[in-house]
Parts: sequence; C-alpha cells; structure tokens
Amino acid sequence: MKLRGRFAPGLGLLLLSALWAAGWLVPDLFPRFGAEGVSLPVGQAILFGVFAGLCAAIASGRGLEFPRGRRGWASAGVGVGLFVIPACAAAFARGRISDFDAVAIFCLTPVFAVVLEPTLQNCPPHRGKGALAGCLVAIAGSLCIFPLEAPGSLPAAAALCALLTAALAVAAANCIAVRIASSKAGISILPMAAQAAGISAVCFGVMAVAIPRATWTTTAPEIFIPKPFLVDLPGLVLVFGLMSRMAASRMAARFLLAPLFASVAGLALERMLPPVRGMLGLLLLAAGSGWLVFAPAESEGDGGISLRVAASRSADG
Repeated sequence: MKLRGRFAPGLGLLLLSALWAAGWLVPDLFPRFGAEGVSLPVGQAILFGVFAGLCAAIASGRGLEFPRGRRGWASAGVGVGLFVIPACAAAFARGRISDFDAVAIFCLTPVFAVVLEPTLQNCPPHRGKGALAGCLVAIAGSLCIFPLEAPGSLPAAAALCALLTAALAVAAANCIAVRIASSKAGISILPMAAQAAGISAVCFGVMAVAIPRATWTTTAPEIFIPKPFLVDLPGLVLVFGLMSRMAASRMAARFLLAPLFASVAGLALERMLPPVRGMLGLLLLAAGSGWLVFAPAESEGDGGISLRVAASRSADG
C-alpha cells in the first residue's frame, strides 16, 4: 500500500484530488450513476466496511501486528476525525449554508494542518512560514471562486462552526495518522487503515440504524456498482498509501486541489471563460496549492525519510 518513486507521492496526491473532483461532478454528469436508494450512512458503512475487511485480510495474511493500547485508540480516532466528523458536519450544514460556503471552510484544513503538525507529530515544522504563506495564497484564491457569506441566522452560524470543527478534526487526524504511519521505518499502514476504516464503518452503521431514512432497500447491482466503489475506494487506498510518504500539511493540499480540478473541469465542460475574479482565484488557488505540494521541505527530505526518523525517535524516547 506504499507509493514508491521520487515523484510518486506528489502524483498520488494529484490523482487523489482528481478522484475527489470527479466524485463531485459524477452526479451532475450521470444522474443515474450510483446507488440511488442508499442513504449516505448506509453507503458509507458499506464502503468503509469493505475497505476495512480488505485491509484486515491482507494484513492478517502477511502476519502483521495490529495497533494496540494507545496506538489502537489513536488509529480509531483517525477514522473518526478523517471521515465520520466531516460527514456529520456536512450533513448538518446542508440546507443551512450553501455548498460553496462549505467548500470555502474546508479549504482552511491545510492551515490547521500546518499549525498542528509540529505539535501532534513531535517534530520540527517542515516548511514553516513558506507552507503557511502558500496556504493563505490558495485560500485567497478559493474565496474568489467560492465567496464565503456571513451567516444571516443562528442555524447558519451553527453550521459554519460545525464545518470549522470538522476541518480542524480532519487536520488533527491527518497529523496523527502520519505520525503513526511514520513511527517505524518500513511499517505497513494496513493494520491502522483496517482499524480506522472499521470504526468508521461502525459509526456509519449506527447512523444508518438511528436515521429512519437509512434503510437497506437497494438491490445488489445498485450496491456493488456505485460511485463509492469506482471513486471513493481508490481514494481511500491513496489516502492511506500517502501517509507514510508525505507530511500532513502537504497531504491536506487535497482540500485545495480538488476544488481547483472541479472548477477547471466544470468550466471546460460548459465551454466558458470565468470572470476576471474567477480567473484570478484559479491562478491563486493553483499557485498556493502547487507550492504547498511541490515546494522543497526543509527537514522532510525525499519521500519523508526525516519525518519517519523524527517520529521514530519521539516514539522510542
């Protein structure tokens, strides 16, 4: 599940972002593509359950040891922070604020990752002010494309707070996941991925039971040939595969690249040029996210070697 090669991590992150962008565009391009009768909790429970089962089966077949104790709880927290909390926050915010506002809020995730990374990974900042500057440039561009409106009501303000909390949770979980994945040289990410996905499947399964609309009324073809298994499942493989090869702040750039790819693809499909503000936003978003992904790190090194050494020393100490 590890990505190899000097340029593989960056290319993997671009592919992950492209998959996310494709996932956003699929419902508009192919309205009948996917499992129409499956609610979000049910679909996510199936997706994460299948992914957790595959990772656990491969890890068990290789005789890999699963995280226990504090590291086991941390692995479970990674699943909740990366997947469950954002899904719950997005569901709560839907109808209270616009989708553009939600995208703008999640664009703040790289900023939170840059700030939290030194503390949660117990290692020096990899790019420091340079990474933060790149994030701010990209956020300025995202606000040109997705202008954030001030909440006009208490429910809208609560939705914004929920999305901010979710973005912070994603950034923290990403930092913790990278720390676990990089704690020992050559350790496999499969056991942690199985535990993180397993707890996510359980949480979504509980939601499926608790929410009346979440019913198992779908036929088999709709379950096994939906968008989640053509887009989201490969995305999960890339997310966990990149954790031992990239800093958390760099991985968080997917929250900037995915809206960029989706915007460019949307303009191409509609065969139209954006206004001056939109064009400026695309340029700033591309420049900031590109710097965050491809700028040389001060202490990360090629393939995240220094990151693994620093985290390993912290864990052993």
